[in-house]
Amino acid sequence: MDFFMSQNSLTAVEWISRAALGFIFLIGITKLMGQRSISQLRFLDFVMALLIGNIMAHPLSDEGLGMKGSMLTMGTLVFLYLVGIYLSLHSTTIRKVLDPSPISIVHNGEILYKNLKKARIPLESLLSELRKQQIEEVHKVAIALWEPGGEISIFLKPKYQPLTNQDAGVPTKAFDLPIPIVEDGKIILSELLKLNKTEVWLHDQLKNSYQTTIHNVLLATIDKQDQIKIYLYK
Repeated sequence: MDFFMSQNSLTAVEWISRAALGFIFLIGITKLMGQRSISQLRFLDFVMALLIGNIMAHPLSDEGLGMKGSMLTMGTLVFLYLVGIYLSLHSTTIRKVLDPSPISIVHNGEILYKNLKKARIPLESLLSELRKQQIEEVHKVAIALWEPGGEISIFLKPKYQPLTNQDAGVPTKAFDLPIPIVEDGKIILSELLKLNKTEVWLHDQLKNSYQTTIHNVLLATIDKQDQIKIYLYK
């Protein structure tokens, strides 16, 4: 464990060992912080990301620095992070500080310029988000919110919203998510067993209905009606 402490120099194996230990430690820290810190960078998450990246980077590139201090510092920061998350769930005041409320930047088709400046969003960024959602005119927007995670939530006025089957009175079927049974030319046997199907059945289906074999299939899915859809390598 000499690589763990500060050294005048490290061998190649010790550098590799230090990097591997740091990698495993970061994985453990991230798991402890939870999925929230991965899926979205809110205010507190962003602060943690900056601190952890800087703290862990130095001992991984400087043999004169031991890893003990960095790990203790990171452990303390993660503890404070979890305390902050806990307090934000139980205190409105702290939640407003650590997890700010969304900022309204468009209301009833009008751009709220003061809020746009408050959120520090260039006008072009707002227009870009509208284009991404295929909205060509701001006046069609009922409300647009700048979320704490850095995303813009956009809601159209009712008259500009797409017509749904329910609006048109068209009968709809229950949603059916197709199940992958072949991926990258390999059969997913566990899914076939859940469907009470066999590999022989699947081979016969591909041969008789699609005139192909498993090795030619990039992806194959099946729905509740046992309808198979395949995607071949191109």
